[in-house]
Amino acid sequence: MKKTCEIEVDCANCALKMERATRAVEGVKGAVINFFLQQMTVEFEEGADIKAVMAAVVKACKRVESDCEISC
Repeated sequence: MKKTCEIEVDCANCALKMERATRAVEGVKGAVINFFLQQMTVEFEEGADIKAVMAAVVKACKRVESDCEISC
């Protein structure tokens, strides 16, 4: 399953770091952040608890840029 979220991130470098951090979260099969569109697409592993995984994704992204906003 894939989910696309709106994301507010200030720079392309931070977006790349957040994308890498998201991919490292357990339950994430893949992730892409489009800095220009301010969107994040997350692909989940089969059977993953999407709410729990997204909470971990937000936490991982906030470690990269504490003032980022993610809304799904």
